[in-house]
Amino acid sequence: MPEPLLTMGPWGLAYWQWIGLGAAFVIAFVTGRVVARLIIVVARRITMATEARWDDDLVDRLARPLRFIGKIVVGRVLLPVLELPDHVHEPMLNVLLALFGVGVVWCIVRLVDVVIGHLAAADWAVARPASRGLLTLAGRTVKFVLVIFAAIAFLGALGLPVGSLLAGVGIGGLALAFGAKQTVENLFGAFALGVDQPLREGDLVRTETGILGHVEAVGLRSTRIRTFDRTIVSLPNGRLADSQIETFGLRDRIRLHTMVGVVYSTTASQLREILAGIERVLRADRRTYKQELVVKLVKLGDSAFEIEVMTWYDDEDFDGFRGWRQDMLLGIVDVIEKAGSALAYPTQTLDVRGVPGPHPTPRT
Repeated sequence: MPEPLLTMGPWGLAYWQWIGLGAAFVIAFVTGRVVARLIIVVARRITMATEARWDDDLVDRLARPLRFIGKIVVGRVLLPVLELPDHVHEPMLNVLLALFGVGVVWCIVRLVDVVIGHLAAADWAVARPASRGLLTLAGRTVKFVLVIFAAIAFLGALGLPVGSLLAGVGIGGLALAFGAKQTVENLFGAFALGVDQPLREGDLVRTETGILGHVEAVGLRSTRIRTFDRTIVSLPNGRLADSQIETFGLRDRIRLHTMVGVVYSTTASQLREILAGIERVLRADRRTYKQELVVKLVKLGDSAFEIEVMTWYDDEDFDGFRGWRQDMLLGIVDVIEKAGSALAYPTQTLDVRGVPGPHPTPRT
């Protein structure tokens, strides 16, 4: 080796070592890129032979981080050739190790993106829009945690004291948790609503506070419900997850329950005819749930014979239920009229009797 290259330069390194560092950087950049490209080509041929789509997307998304890792690995292999002194070799080794960790975290982040993307595109997620939002939130949370740990590991590899940094992060996290208690509660409430699915977008629901309307959106902080007055009510997810929710969209059939009052001038035979006629009308319709049906005289009311009618519409379509309910009520009225009776309305009888007044004083 020429004598000038053996001369010591900056940082206690000979000039040939400085030249070697530059050459190693170029070799690592080119060789690592070529090796990673070959690995990616082979992986693509393997994934193209499968019917699944996620593995093809994974290879495409991992191309850049794999090229980065390939360069770091080649640089680590070339490092002993330079015969660097310990005060330079150890920091260089730590930096390469930290960069390798960054590459690994980069790959994991890309893997999370692919997994979340394919889960969000699945049929069950498309049918549950709230779950898609929760998947996105979960993916962002995982990536954020990975980046934080990778940054701490990188700083530790550079020789910085990470103990105090971790303590600061812990104290800051506690302060953030106390300061953003409601926000964190609403985020966990969003997760709970997404997992349990007590309501879905488009469902007709009634909350514990009496709010009735259709769910428009389940967000990360609140759930928006459009009432029948066409107003929007926003409920925090944390409070909604802990409350009682009545969901009409999940019912398999819809109940019709009414009390029918018949005038007291109706005879017993007419009452039997009315009871049988109402049951016949209900059972004759194909949309009626036949397994459970109640038509009974239940009470001698203040002004009428009271008949309880309870049955179910054998479908969950509320618009169809409205038309069926109208047909059933008109049929009940028709049965009462054909039996020669009539619907009763609240009446009161006032008995007015003459009360003797004071005796007149005789005139003299």
